[in-house]
Amino acid sequence: MLIADFHIHSRYSRATSGEMNIREISQRAKVKGIDILGTGDFTHPHWLDELEDCLKPVSYGVYEYGGVHFFLTSEISCIYSQGGRVRKIHILVFAPSFEVVHKVNRELSRIGNLHSDGRPILGLSAKELAKIVLEASSECFIVPAHIWTPWFSLFGANSGFDDIEECFGELTSQIYALETGLSSDPEMNWALSNLDRFALISNSDAHSPANLGREANIFNCKIDYKEIVSAIKNKEKDKFLGTIEFFPQEGKYHYDGHRNCNVCLSPQETKSHNNICPGCGKPLTIGVMHRVYELADREIGFKPQGAIPFRSFVLLKEVIGEVVGKTSKSAEVDKLYYYLIEKFGSEFKIMLEVPVDEIYKVHPKIAEGIARVRERKIKVSPGYDGVYGKVKIFEEEKKIEPEQISLL
Repeated sequence: MLIADFHIHSRYSRATSGEMNIREISQRAKVKGIDILGTGDFTHPHWLDELEDCLKPVSYGVYEYGGVHFFLTSEISCIYSQGGRVRKIHILVFAPSFEVVHKVNRELSRIGNLHSDGRPILGLSAKELAKIVLEASSECFIVPAHIWTPWFSLFGANSGFDDIEECFGELTSQIYALETGLSSDPEMNWALSNLDRFALISNSDAHSPANLGREANIFNCKIDYKEIVSAIKNKEKDKFLGTIEFFPQEGKYHYDGHRNCNVCLSPQETKSHNNICPGCGKPLTIGVMHRVYELADREIGFKPQGAIPFRSFVLLKEVIGEVVGKTSKSAEVDKLYYYLIEKFGSEFKIMLEVPVDEIYKVHPKIAEGIARVRERKIKVSPGYDGVYGKVKIFEEEKKIEPEQISLL
């Protein structure tokens, strides 16, 4: 079994940790149990220099550093006008070689400043970007990123589209996969029949080493660029085994709301307020669940034939933090985390594979928490307007507030 997280960022991206360097992310990937990472940010000249200096080619499209394999990837922000509206779409690009990366970068540097940000903002359409990338190499792979995020995505409430064809036109046939993002999971996407033809992948979009692998993909094949891309494109269930997902309620745009007013509303509640914040009277930030309901033509819970399965996941440090009553960044949590890693091998092994009985022998309460996560017996207060949702694994509340969702 291989774990792959294709969408991350380097320290050259805005609001990103200085620890997002090759050495640190490789070390953390091994602790997490990630076999393949995307490099992220290959459009940034300084990061590209570091990648070429540090990464050793293993096979076509596959590179290695410190025992971790890498695919060359980058996220690009397209901001442009179409249909009388400003569109803001983020696109994840895979490239099979540094030679192809340089071809892509030469073309993109004619459009915008690639030095300005690890995720460059370019004044070209998603369709134009796809054309440039595919002309550099037909073996590039294009994936619309976190497709439901309100501000920067394919279906985003504020700057996206209602269907893929409107965005990519005749190049829609070259789009084979979509990234679900933290605030949605495959089950939510299955409610749209026009998405059935696309594979759904999940990645961390990590801006710090701690968040690597918070979402990921599972494969059963050799580490090979062409084989893995083909497995995704063709939804080969014997090779593309599934995705590892945030509980979508934990994503910071799952529900509607206003951060400044501490207002979090379900789509139904938002409609009753005519999309207006009851606190300040301004328009609410419309979240992912709301947009899914707007575009869905099926009930949530429908599973299409041939759909790739998924597993829901909570970071191990969050489980430990709730057990010991500390934040996930505390020294006590860190100590217990690395103790468990030493015992069992990696975070993904602990959260997904190691028998609960074995973990129980080491720490009964953590074992109970992990069992609850695996069985989806947790509660999550949904995220909204940039505020992450809050997971509760043990606390039994006497009253569940309207914005909370029980997963029992």
